[in-house]
Amino acid sequence: MPHAELGIAAYYIIAMAEASSNLARYDGVKYGYRDESGQDLLEMYRKTRSKALGEEVQRRIMIGTYVLSAGYYDAYYKKAAQIRRLIREDYLNAFKACDVILAPVVPSTAFKLGENIDDPLQMYLTDIFTTSLNLAGMPGMTIPIGLGEETQLPVGIQIIAPAFREELILRTGHILENAMPGLGTPRALG
Repeated sequence: MPHAELGIAAYYIIAMAEASSNLARYDGVKYGYRDESGQDLLEMYRKTRSKALGEEVQRRIMIGTYVLSAGYYDAYYKKAAQIRRLIREDYLNAFKACDVILAPVVPSTAFKLGENIDDPLQMYLTDIFTTSLNLAGMPGMTIPIGLGEETQLPVGIQIIAPAFREELILRTGHILENAMPGLGTPRALG
């Protein structure tokens, strides 16, 4: 996957642009929570959004609005869309040589409860192995394979197949489950 290292940056640019675009319509007028304490319509919009949308959602809207703005659209969103096309081609080429791809889910074991919650960048970086298949429009399934030797926290693998081949993912998961008794049950790896 020659362009895999660009996947996480492209994914977050595209995902945040889409969040910004889709949530721009959320104003509390036609549906959802509405803050009634505003003195006028604009204040009602502002208060509704600040109370109804969490910190992470607001962060994504702000970043998405930035990358879609007139001066930055070509520099960010357009380039991310080009990278998305290259990543899709990488997957299509890979599937000429194999039926499925097995890959790690994250570069480490699961986090402890509450760990890294205040570090959004660290949380985003854990998506490095899963974002490219989302960009490419490929289906994937994550299955647990055991526990990390040092942390005793879960470790997983993902099964990736060509678009519209979900049955292949399910069959592969079933084969792995039968070939590796105890797959998905906690056991130390090492």
